[in-house]
Amino acid sequence: MEQFNISKYNTFYAIGLSYEKANAEVRGRFSLDVAAKEQLLKDALSEGIDDAIVISTCNRTEIYGFAQHPFQLIKLLCKNSKGTIEEFEKVAYVYKNNDAINHMYRVGTGLESQILGDFEIIGQLKNGASQSKKLNLLNTFLERLVNCVISASKRVKTDTEISSGATSVSFASVQYILNNVPNISDKNILLFGAGKIGRNTCDNLVKHTQNKHITLVNRTKDKAEEVAGKFHVTVADYANLQTEIRKSDVLIVATGAQLPTVSKEIIYTDKELLILDLSIPKNVSEDVLELSNVNLVHLDDLSQITDDTLKRRQAQIPLAEAIIKENKEKFTAWLETRKFAPTIKALKHKLAEIQSEEIDYQRKKSTDFNEEQAVILSDRIVQKITKQFANHLKENNTSPDESIALISKVFQLED
Repeated sequence: MEQFNISKYNTFYAIGLSYEKANAEVRGRFSLDVAAKEQLLKDALSEGIDDAIVISTCNRTEIYGFAQHPFQLIKLLCKNSKGTIEEFEKVAYVYKNNDAINHMYRVGTGLESQILGDFEIIGQLKNGASQSKKLNLLNTFLERLVNCVISASKRVKTDTEISSGATSVSFASVQYILNNVPNISDKNILLFGAGKIGRNTCDNLVKHTQNKHITLVNRTKDKAEEVAGKFHVTVADYANLQTEIRKSDVLIVATGAQLPTVSKEIIYTDKELLILDLSIPKNVSEDVLELSNVNLVHLDDLSQITDDTLKRRQAQIPLAEAIIKENKEKFTAWLETRKFAPTIKALKHKLAEIQSEEIDYQRKKSTDFNEEQAVILSDRIVQKITKQFANHLKENNTSPDESIALISKVFQLED
């Protein structure tokens, strides 16, 4: 799969970094909000790159796209984030062509998630593709690949038990609370942030803690009230955040801001306070650890939780990989079809020219020439010949490149 013949560039890349080598602080410097992702894509267009998808989550930041060299994509990432090329080289990965396709499949099916079986990444991939499509940066290849990965992700989720136990950052945070906070149903829990992770965390809190003292705070109160109405929790004004923290036993921060939203200066409480920071970049300042009554846990710590459920999920990895293999074979078959489609189209056009010339010749030569019947008969012959060549190109025991070259030479097809 050296060349895909579907872009003016001949190499498909996946470049990025993840939790495996980059800690939370480094990932935070390379994280991209919605505006930064859009600007990166616009910069890609101005650089002559016309096919790209960007994703940025708490666990990874990646660019998938066609380029003459991966450094083009790396420069775009560093230009639109706070990370440097030197930092990137220390912790990053670069995949090309088939390896890049494999990587997207593994990421999209939860096999590369920090918590095995966490499928929240597939939503990020969908959003990334949608954003690229709006800017005309999603070609046929990328759109087809993303759709195939989405299909594989659905099958892995439904046909295996790799996601059993509702593993996700939000669930892991609630599991940590259940394991480390006695009498959790009687404690005051404050959730700061009503984005996707905040909503999922709220859902898991309600389901698993049996707690009736959950308060939700968000900068936009309407959004908080929308989430609170669904889960029947209390909403407090953002202006009262400091007061709400003082009353809390557990504070969960899922604000997704580029700078810390909680620091030592707003914590005025003498009782024990557990803070869980589910954000990248970190949204809780490290200075809170200067307070002896505060215990701070970040999502990287939560991901280390292991239990019997995780072992069951790990046993499902071969099944997930078999689904990926089957799905990817279909994608590869489609890709090969795309490779020789222009040749078949050119062949059909050449045969149509021969057909037209011969019918014109017979019309002039024969006075009783039945043109209607001749067109019907020759159309069927053209279709049969075209189909025969198409079937030949699809056969696995033939070399498409050699066959395409031979057909082009015999019929003198234009490039």
